[in-house]
Amino acid sequence: MATLEYKVVEAPVVTDESLEKILNEWVSQGWTYDGMQFAMRDGSKRPAMAFILFTRHRDD
Repeated sequence: MATLEYKVVEAPVVTDESLEKILNEWVSQGWTYDGMQFAMRDGSKRPAMAFILFTRHRDD
């Protein structure tokens, strides 16, 4: 039976290049992109960090 496995990757630097690198790295390892959450800093429109979510099916 396959189990859904989750992976959360923290991105302390939030730029298009850093996020692309993380996405490409984990997708190439068989993970499926599932979403992204941003942590905002007070008084700034730019995110302080991002959390990128991935899933994959693992055979038990």
